[in-house]
Amino acid sequence: MDANTEPAFAVAADRAVALLRELGAEGMTHPGGTLLAHLRRVQDRLALWQARPALQLAGLCHACYGTDGFPTGLLPVDRRTDLAAVIGAEAEEIVHVYASCDRKATYPDLARPGAPFHDRFTGLSRVPEPQLRRDFAELSAANELDLARIDPAFRDQWGPDLFALFTRLQNLLSADAWLDCRTVLAAPAM
Repeated sequence: MDANTEPAFAVAADRAVALLRELGAEGMTHPGGTLLAHLRRVQDRLALWQARPALQLAGLCHACYGTDGFPTGLLPVDRRTDLAAVIGAEAEEIVHVYASCDRKATYPDLARPGAPFHDRFTGLSRVPEPQLRRDFAELSAANELDLARIDPAFRDQWGPDLFALFTRLQNLLSADAWLDCRTVLAAPAM
């Protein structure tokens, strides 16, 4: 992040945390503590991977509308403009795509360019632009790796499937994200 975008990013991140607190994320139980703690760890992971500001803000707010794996939403989807006013339209679009993903229908073909992305809210499918597909994969990795890091039972149960998923998505992931996937999820050599 360059010196010109840093102040605006910090303001947006602070406003996002204030909104998340207002919506109850700080008091919502989530593996590793609270939902807010998880959201901050996901943003931190994306920052370590040098993700651009919009993706980091999306990581901070990725559960605002709930997800296929965490159905409790903080905001109804019809309040997308409220979230966009805080984190920006690009970051909100990433949050919406992440929240709307029907994982069972989307994950098998996600790595294939032009593969449809299935929306669990509308039941419709669309083909996201390549950048949005990469953002989705990167955010997915940051989210799942946070859970795998803080919960050994989660890692034991889901680690092999997640490693297989991220191996398929390797071309959509940054080098840092892929290295982290291998470090956290790969089974130790026998």
